[in-house]
Amino acid sequence: MIQINQTASFALEDILFSFALESEAAEVFKGQNVLFTGIGKVNATYELTKAIQKKRPSVIINLGSAGSSCFQKGDVICCTKFIQRDMDVRGLGFALYETPLSGLPPVLEYGLLMDNLKEGICGTGDNFEMEHCSDAYNVVDMEAYALAMIAMKENIPFLSLKYISDGADDNAAEDWTVQVHKAAIAYGKILGLIKESEAIS
Repeated sequence: MIQINQTASFALEDILFSFALESEAAEVFKGQNVLFTGIGKVNATYELTKAIQKKRPSVIINLGSAGSSCFQKGDVICCTKFIQRDMDVRGLGFALYETPLSGLPPVLEYGLLMDNLKEGICGTGDNFEMEHCSDAYNVVDMEAYALAMIAMKENIPFLSLKYISDGADDNAAEDWTVQVHKAAIAYGKILGLIKESEAIS
């Protein structure tokens, strides 16, 4: 059983853990119900939709690395709001980040809040951001918005935890390759899959 907060807990066998890459899960999540979507919104949408059709989970837990110029490297941030940061149809009179004719607001608010974690706003886009300058979001990734939208439309609880691997700046690529393997250990400790004292090689 994984306890998310005072009112939400889920049995391990009912959880779908969603990662973009296997390197973000490492050995910690072996034996669990894990989905690797690949990078980007299109891959994430396709793979999660297929997974839900095959077996509908009680909760989707999205785990992965992310950049941020607001939080410290190594922080794990619970994202409860999501922005499609590369959606820009202002030329046709729509608000920045608004998907035209979708009925969705520019900021999608859908996500469980996990106890004892900082809360963030995730900007999702199909580029590896290295010049973060937006005040609208404080975490950047490449999949979470798509996953959150599907979870919302399917009425499945959604938890998104992001391990800050880089500063979304000109050192982002180098930082990401060094930090990404540490994400699984951090998630394992937070979710109670490994003990604080256990060493993972």
